[in-house]
Amino acid sequence: MRRAAGVDALLEAGGAAGSGGGWAASSGRGGAASSGAGGAASSGAGGAAGLGAGWTDDFGAGGAGNSGRRRADDLGGDGAGNSGRRRADDFDGGTTDGSSGDGPHGSSEVGAGNSGRSRTDGAGRGRTDGSGRHEADGFGGSGSGGLGGGGVLPLAGVPIAVKGRSGLRAAGPLLAAGAVAVGATSVPGPGTPWQTWGLGARGRTVNPWRADRTPGGSSAGAAVAVAAGLVPLATGSDGAGSVRIPAAWCGVLGLKTTNGRLSRADRTGLAAPGVLARTASDAAAWWRVVSGEPAAPRPPLPLPAVWSPDLGFDAPDPEPVALARAAVERLVAAGAVRLVRPRTPVWLADPGPAWLALRAPGAGTAPGAGADGSASASGLDAARRVRAGNDRRLAALFAGVPLLLTPTAPTAPHGHEGPGDRYSTSLTWAFNLSGHPALSIPAGFGRDGCPAGLQLVAPHGQEALLLAVARWAEAHGAV
Repeated sequence: MRRAAGVDALLEAGGAAGSGGGWAASSGRGGAASSGAGGAASSGAGGAAGLGAGWTDDFGAGGAGNSGRRRADDLGGDGAGNSGRRRADDFDGGTTDGSSGDGPHGSSEVGAGNSGRSRTDGAGRGRTDGSGRHEADGFGGSGSGGLGGGGVLPLAGVPIAVKGRSGLRAAGPLLAAGAVAVGATSVPGPGTPWQTWGLGARGRTVNPWRADRTPGGSSAGAAVAVAAGLVPLATGSDGAGSVRIPAAWCGVLGLKTTNGRLSRADRTGLAAPGVLARTASDAAAWWRVVSGEPAAPRPPLPLPAVWSPDLGFDAPDPEPVALARAAVERLVAAGAVRLVRPRTPVWLADPGPAWLALRAPGAGTAPGAGADGSASASGLDAARRVRAGNDRRLAALFAGVPLLLTPTAPTAPHGHEGPGDRYSTSLTWAFNLSGHPALSIPAGFGRDGCPAGLQLVAPHGQEALLLAVARWAEAHGAV
């Protein structure tokens, strides 16, 4: 499979240099990695991830050699191309295959309202209308020659995928920067609100490395689209690990931002926007646009870091721990980090019950107990105590070191029958509760052929530090 080029390469080839061509190696046609065919790896089959039909609308050649207009089905089909025939230029009407929530109670994005329509024209014109208007004629009229160069459209012509029904709204800054939304990615369907396993309303979203395994979720299609090379960037949201877990299980990068730093409609405050990307440089391009921050200078490396295989409460499987630890050793060898022993061991309270209590119906409103699973006063009090205690422990840790390293997930990707009694979020949702930014980077492959991830956690507001470490590691062959 031929992969989509990274953001910088796209801008150099057909974007900010003002070539007017499509994003694929200045071929003038939308497609994957200059193949000239809209869709994945010039086959239109959606790649190994089973992304259904080709994902472009009017990028020139659409799908498997078809010169006509191939409609974009949901980026996350059933592996056989049966994705429910979803059109990329119809984001404002029925865009998901069900609930797009983060965490077991789901539905954090459904019903967010219409976000307008996104359309791409054969001449390379990106346009959104409805809730805000954006045009990027010729995939890059800025002439900036690259990101951060002061151009009007720093992401001119870069194709992105958006998560679920409210994806265009969340992608507003990217569209304003010249990016072109080419499809809405799959999210959990009815009955599977937490992770994208089983059958959704538009088919099954499969892991790009093994079709009998889940890609994780709830940003499932986002991770699959990036891993399959369809787009260099895909938006996500992370309420319990919904960016980081699919990133780990699909072998890409996934960044959860500091809770509350970017706008996010979530009554609990547990969810934060994020991004799935093929490289740290691409994720950094996303961060500069959505945060409005200039490129930060690289911090002095190596950075002191603390390794914890279990955060003091979990019992992860040996293999993901071993893979993550080997990735840490590669970071050390590359000069990105140096391991130090903390003053006190990393020993957090299990955040699971607190997370569930805070996410329960009524947690943000009436304190009365409910037999239907709604929040009780005693449950909320206990949750707040756990949250406060973990906040104190993490504050003490980050007062001495800038990085905490853990496995991203405690298990390998499970099958489509479901996760069983294991919480795949056990090592990620602690940082939704605490609000810290966290980044999952690829950590290698298990014996089953599926990827694993290493999670990097930093103090509040230190997204740029996480990305700087990842970029250094990539440049020195450690990722």
